[in-house]
Amino acid sequence: MTSQRFIALIVLLIPIFTAGYGIKQMRDTLFQIINWPYPSGYIQFLAGLAAFLIGVWFIGGFLLYRDRKNKKVSVQFEKTASKSR
Repeated sequence: MTSQRFIALIVLLIPIFTAGYGIKQMRDTLFQIINWPYPSGYIQFLAGLAAFLIGVWFIGGFLLYRDRKNKKVSVQFEKTASKSR
């Protein structure tokens, strides 16, 4: 059981670091610090925004999946079976 929790922690650390990297890139753009792989501030800011959104999206999806599994979500977030015709 503890190895599963450790793997879940590792899986969650990757998007957390991705979101943190995105915040850093956006902050650096606002202070006009251009980092190496980006030729301009616009591209750096958009890459940071994309990294931040991907990280937050993954963490949110993980938490929603876990809460659905434990039946701790409100009715509007419950998964409903589609009716077949």
